[in-house]
Amino acid sequence: MSDPDGVTHWLERLRGGDQEALDRVLPLVYDELKAVAGYYMREERGEHTLSATALVHEAYLRMVKQRRIRVEDRSQFLSVAATMMRRVLVDWARAKKREKRGGGRVPVPLEAAENLLSDDEVDEVIALDDALERLAKVNPRGSQVVEQRFFGGLQVEEIAQLQGRSTRTVRRDWVAARAWLRKEVERDLGL
Repeated sequence: MSDPDGVTHWLERLRGGDQEALDRVLPLVYDELKAVAGYYMREERGEHTLSATALVHEAYLRMVKQRRIRVEDRSQFLSVAATMMRRVLVDWARAKKREKRGGGRVPVPLEAAENLLSDDEVDEVIALDDALERLAKVNPRGSQVVEQRFFGGLQVEEIAQLQGRSTRTVRRDWVAARAWLRKEVERDLGL
């Protein structure tokens, strides 16, 4: 397998604990990360203050804090980065929910606050994250498909290749995981 831009080489060094390798990988996959972040941001409300660029940078900062990142190739790296982006957005939603409950902060006039997510949308993001955590415990393969498809922006064929499974199996995992998540999120939201 060819590695024209050297991503595999730097990922091998990253697995070995070379933290500088992450600095080398980022520019090589930056456009792909920005595309994934753009996908996330298109799903957010228009008034969101976090840009796709800021989301990539925040995910990168979180990855730098990891002692070791164990990925074999570009697709796995992008999947890990997508998971970090999801965590950034979920943490942001949780913080927003805490702030709405007071959070020990000084009240701000309503006109000074930005309405980034409705209360219902914040609850949905948190319920989805909680359900994804539970799914990873009961159906790791389905959880991985959801992460790679929904958060990583990968197509079924790409996931099948990455996981070494048939596209039919990945589609089946995707359908089952989505149905399970829908049921769990609805239960968590009392629907």
